[in-house]
Amino acid sequence: MNNHKNIIPIAFAFDDNLIIPAFICITSLLENANDNTFYDIHILHDKDTSINKQQFECLNQKYSNFNIETHSLDNPFNEGFEIRGISKAAYYRLLIPELITKYNKIIYTDVDIIFRTDLSNLYNTDISNYNIGACIDLGLTLDPECLEYIKSLNISEKSKYIQSGVLLINSYKLREANLTNKFKELSGHKLRYQDQDILNITCDKSIYFLPIKYNMTDNAFRHIINRNNKLLNIYSEEECKEGVDEGIIHYNGHKPWKSYCANFDIWWEYYRKSVIFDQEFYFNFFYSRIDDFDKLSLWKRIKILIRYFIIGRK
Repeated sequence: MNNHKNIIPIAFAFDDNLIIPAFICITSLLENANDNTFYDIHILHDKDTSINKQQFECLNQKYSNFNIETHSLDNPFNEGFEIRGISKAAYYRLLIPELITKYNKIIYTDVDIIFRTDLSNLYNTDISNYNIGACIDLGLTLDPECLEYIKSLNISEKSKYIQSGVLLINSYKLREANLTNKFKELSGHKLRYQDQDILNITCDKSIYFLPIKYNMTDNAFRHIINRNNKLLNIYSEEECKEGVDEGIIHYNGHKPWKSYCANFDIWWEYYRKSVIFDQEFYFNFFYSRIDDFDKLSLWKRIKILIRYFIIGRK
């Protein structure tokens, strides 16, 4: 690791159900690394899952610019509130400051993500005066009904509620403020968006708002393509274009390994590049969709094509 000039620590948290997406996420990370970038990858998982470092050793067949360390957790959020089928693993990102102590700053991302550029610029963002850096959740803040819920959290800037799928974490400040104990306490509360609500509540007034390119959710693409005027009051045309062209794609809605969705073909592009590429899995996914299409009405087929070409490919 010391032979590389630019070490970037990054953490992921997931369970057995997301091992394949995690492989593809990490594949995209390593595929787009600069020549002098070395990723120090940390995987947080429940002690009851089968995830281990050996499962990812096959990545060494193709890449040398990374190291992987796993962290087995003893059900620290056993009483954590669960909703919408999202498991307690979603809370694990909240423990990063106390679990990975050798860094004062670290990136965290979900694994339903595709990276399209090196993360040096993200990591080098100065958040020394902030607890975390994150992007505004456009799906919630631009939805009047969701905005009513956000108002109930009593955070200072309702229109700047953040999405927790991509975080730049100032571990030093979080450790100094002993916020992980507050995170654990709030995890038992019935908060609709779980860890995301917790971060918005506890880090209120100490959040650095990252450019939208660092967390291009389904809704971010939708609002940009539809030229939502409210969005253009938040981000410039240039920032929006950069997000569409090269931003981190976050499949926080429909999952491309389960169904067609915006930018699904980009996920499958990295699946084909990955060391776990399985022709049968690949073929079965697309072949089964032929039968699905045969059962659709003409109008539904047209709507799918419109969504793909207007939203997914623009």
